Formats: sequence, structure tokens, C-alpha cells
Amino acid sequence: MTTPSPPTYPPRPDSAPRPTPSRARRAWVGGGVGLLLVVACGAAALWSTRGGESGPLAGRPRVTDTRAGLSYGVPDGWKHDPAKDRDLIDAFSSQITRIPGTDHGAAATTGATVLAGRAGRPVSRADLRRTTEAAARSNAEFFFPDRPATLEDSHTTTVDGRPAHTAVLRVTGDTGGRLEMTLLTAPGGRTTFLLGVVTGEPDPALVEDLHDVLASTTVD
Repeated sequence: MTTPSPPTYPPRPDSAPRPTPSRARRAWVGGGVGLLLVVACGAAALWSTRGGESGPLAGRPRVTDTRAGLSYGVPDGWKHDPAKDRDLIDAFSSQITRIPGTDHGAAATTGATVLAGRAGRPVSRADLRRTTEAAARSNAEFFFPDRPATLEDSHTTTVDGRPAHTAVLRVTGDTGGRLEMTLLTAPGGRTTFLLGVVTGEPDPALVEDLHDVLASTTVD
């Protein structure tokens, strides 16, 4: 088995509007457990569709991410740009971003994004909690450097009936922040993820958007 390269991180998301990470770099999201998120072989097909699923995002546009094997809804006040998906670093295969100043009255300096991707190696159900928490902390170290991040919640869940785990980190400091990492097992032994990042102090409705995206997610 090839030994992975030393960890590097994607560019930091600034306050909204959030720049797209450069493809020239890689993301190490597993910390000490070595969860390297890498691109799957072949090109990813990404497009937006309108879904008829039930729930709070019923009838909203959807992102279908064939590389990650996921489909998820786009909340009101958020957008998906397929062209920007092609510029993401290899760890991620799709993203949606909050449109600044258009939802819930959140501060204009608050930025939010949800990213999806496929893990580079399968994670067993027994290791989901440990791996998810490690991945969340590793991402927090990059997205919010030199700022304390506290594990606010860690719980077992399901995504479209598949075993999953979610870890939530609360970031303190000058502007605050929040990171929610959900790792899930998919058919065929695959492991995929959704990563929600809020820069700035998130209002409750914005956090609810992150939860609605997860609730709307289907696994292909």
C-alpha cells in the first residue's frame, strides 16, 4: 500500500463571499487516523436538478454528485455553481454556498458552505465516530487556525437509511464559527462525507439550513 504524502490543507475560506479552493493543493481530513480524501477515478458528473423529495427542501434545486454518490438539496438563499465545482481541490467534488445577505438576516460577514466528497478509504461502522471526530478536528485546524474548537456534539445518525456519524465543533475567537462533519457508509463499501463550515457567528436559522441539507441527502 502506498504511503500517503504529508498532510496539506485546502485554502482557508474567508468571510462571505467565500473563494473557491484551488485545485493545486490537497486536503488531509483524517488527522492521525489517516483518512485521506482523494478523487475517485474518472470524471465526476455534477448537475443541479429539482427534486420531489419530502421534507423542508422539497421542490428545491438539488445537486447530484456522482463522484461522492450523493444528492442533496439547496436551501433558499444558497447557490450551486457547477463551474466552481470543477475548480475544487481533489478532496471535494461539489459545494453549495450561502448567498451573502439574502437569508435569515444573517450578518453580511457570515459565510457558509457545504462540501461533499468521497473518502479515500472505507471506514467501518465501528470506526465511524472516532474517524468523524478526528476529521472534524483536522478540518477545524485548517479553517480556523489558532482558534479553539470545542466538540459540541457527536452522535450516531443515518443518512438515507445508511449508518453515519456527525461531529459538531464550536469555534471561539474574534468572529466565531461552526463546523459540522458527517461521515457515512455507502453501498459497495464506500465512505462519503458532507462538511458544513460557517465562518462568523452562525444564527440558528443558518444552522438549520445545514441540517436541512443533511436531511435531504440521498445515497446513490
